[in-house]
Amino acid sequence: MTRVLAAASLALAAVLGAGCASQKQQEEKRDVGQVSDDATLTAKVKSAIASNVGARTAAAINVDTYRGIVQLTGFVDSSDQANRAMAAAQKVGGVKSLKNDLRVKSPS
Repeated sequence: MTRVLAAASLALAAVLGAGCASQKQQEEKRDVGQVSDDATLTAKVKSAIASNVGARTAAAINVDTYRGIVQLTGFVDSSDQANRAMAAAQKVGGVKSLKNDLRVKSPS
């Protein structure tokens, strides 16, 4: 009897654990509309940065967007360029928050 209860408890725990995992995966998934919105926002931010700091610098900045949260990564020549890129990105409509992972290149 004890073994049966232990086996049933383990089976129940496995089912409940799988349910929690699938719920988390569903929360993390984006629908097609969200992916499209993020791609559009990425393009707008990239364009704003290019207009503000120039195409050459903008090409060195990666823009990633997830659910309206924009992350800038890459290397720039100066802190002024990083600040201008951040300012340009913040002005784009739809940006919920902004993460700055830009790094200033060290002098050669």
